Amino acid sequence: MSTVYAYPTLVGKIEVTVRGARVDGKPLQLSLISQRDQVVALHQIERDDWTEGVLDLEVSLPIDELDEGPWSGVSCVAVLTEGATNTRVVSRLERRRGDTHWRGEVRVRRSTHAARALLDVSVVGTHGGVDGRVIGRTDTPWVVDLLARTPTRQRDLEILERDFRDGPQEWLRQFMDAPWLIDTTTGDLPAVLINTSFEGLPELLSGARGPLEKATAGMVAAQIAGEAWATMFHSALSDLEFDEDGTPHFPGGWRESVLRSMLPEVFPGLPLAEALAEAHSRRGDGRGWAEIQSRIHYAAGRRGQVPKNLTAAIRAVNRAQEGPRR
Repeated sequence: MSTVYAYPTLVGKIEVTVRGARVDGKPLQLSLISQRDQVVALHQIERDDWTEGVLDLEVSLPIDELDEGPWSGVSCVAVLTEGATNTRVVSRLERRRGDTHWRGEVRVRRSTHAARALLDVSVVGTHGGVDGRVIGRTDTPWVVDLLARTPTRQRDLEILERDFRDGPQEWLRQFMDAPWLIDTTTGDLPAVLINTSFEGLPELLSGARGPLEKATAGMVAAQIAGEAWATMFHSALSDLEFDEDGTPHFPGGWRESVLRSMLPEVFPGLPLAEALAEAHSRRGDGRGWAEIQSRIHYAAGRRGQVPKNLTAAIRAVNRAQEGPRR
């Protein structure tokens, strides 16, 4: 749904390009920046302890429209947000004289993010004597993924903070003791609902500082991601499309992405079409479904990086128990 403003806004497209990225001062491989999918994968192989990533942004705006429009004092800002940690970072972009693009840096601090942040660009100006009006915004945000090794959008999730106990959504009150829920029933994307009334959880995800806290937060985030993958797989499998003869087909959207990603591990060696048919058949008649459940949770756990984060948590606990070395 498009937002309607009570003042003129830009019609032309705002294009955002990530020209490069650095992690703790070291250049990130260009293969980890997907211009097509608009994703940056900041998780370098065998590197979990990085502190800060820096993205080099270049933004193209409809120059003629801006010059001829009724706005003044126009500025361009990049906004990095993550619902899981309630983080919002605004970076001002600059346009040098004679340049047709706005450029700047966006800093991503590992300590303030849990999994995936969204990077939007907004154009702000003055109209009708009112400053700070948003006159343009990117159609599709970039995704900055702190857990992925490859830059793909197929793991897109909405991460939302909700008060299960005292919030306005009455249906959540029956789950007031749950730390989180995975909701695949509403919206274009599945949503992870973080329970803000669950003592200590929001603070852990957003404010982990020491090595042990960071390892624990990573383990919790991995558990959430693994559970989300398993829930999304089951939801996708229950929403297949069929030919007249009953042959199942992929349902499209995020459900198709999840099935195509996980089926090769759930049914190794089978072509995708056969694996889809086998999953649908076994789910329907129950034949060997318990074994398939184990495979689903194994595949979901791998995608959520549960083994890796559990190993990091165990090592952090062991180091804490050993105490400082002399």
